[in-house]
Amino acid sequence: FVIYVSKNQLDINRLGVSVSKKIGNSVVRHRMKRLVKETFRLRKDMSDSGLDIVVIIRKGAEELDNKAAVEALQSLMRILIHKYFS
Repeated sequence: FVIYVSKNQLDINRLGVSVSKKIGNSVVRHRMKRLVKETFRLRKDMSDSGLDIVVIIRKGAEELDNKAAVEALQSLMRILIHKYFS
């Protein structure tokens, strides 16, 4: 996963998810998108902080099971929270 973050002029966070067609079939790509969206939805400590967040799912992420993918996203989000909220 790669995450790009930028502050916006709004009071809400916006999330964008990008998955290339090179990654699995449509079922796999949509599963990965749903996983990313749900992981960010569950993070209450980032709510309404005015960030634009773009997650790019790279090749190899489709091979991760749900637990490993969530752990990878959460570790990236900890870095994000530390950088923007400390």
